[in-house]
Amino acid sequence: MRNAQLKEYECMYEFLRGKIVDITPAYIVVDVNGVGYHVLMGNPFTFDEGQTATVYVQLIIRDTDQTLYGFASRRDKQLFNQLLSVTGIGPKSALAIQANAQGDALASAIANNDVAFLTKFPGVGKKTASQIVLDLQGKVAAPLNGGQPALDLSAGADDDLIPTLRDALSALTALGYSDGQVKKVRKVLVDMPDSSTQEYLQAGLKALL
Repeated sequence: MRNAQLKEYECMYEFLRGKIVDITPAYIVVDVNGVGYHVLMGNPFTFDEGQTATVYVQLIIRDTDQTLYGFASRRDKQLFNQLLSVTGIGPKSALAIQANAQGDALASAIANNDVAFLTKFPGVGKKTASQIVLDLQGKVAAPLNGGQPALDLSAGADDDLIPTLRDALSALTALGYSDGQVKKVRKVLVDMPDSSTQEYLQAGLKALL
């Protein structure tokens, strides 16, 4: 009975539509009619502070903890839930994979049994990567608009970095990537012209291909 109730509550919310009043490297706050919702995201900088937006959400209830996970699209939310169905994948790992596996990279890795690619994500070892292939092969489709493969990033922000770059690296740290990975990315990003947080994230992903 408890499992049925849990599933019912986890499906309670489809999306929130409101004003983005705060953005941090790990979460956003969405003001919906005067109520502020704390929503964890893999890439909070998809949104702009002050923007009115639709945020797709998934409520996860674990014991006494209730957490909202947010996504920019319905497909991202679907992918998150597909990953959660895999044995050994929890919300944090699912969020990290969903946030960084852009385009058809994840679908291709699963279809081709590319365990080495899947182990690049934080918290995913060979056993879990093999389980992802076993459970999701033929179920994860590439997005219609294509995209770039995801890369491993990590944070390690220094005081001499501009705020947008510092935020991009901090967001990656929140997803669980290592200091070694972020140092590799940092060397590339510091040579870029001043950019938005989202642009730094995209450039970092490409640099690690």
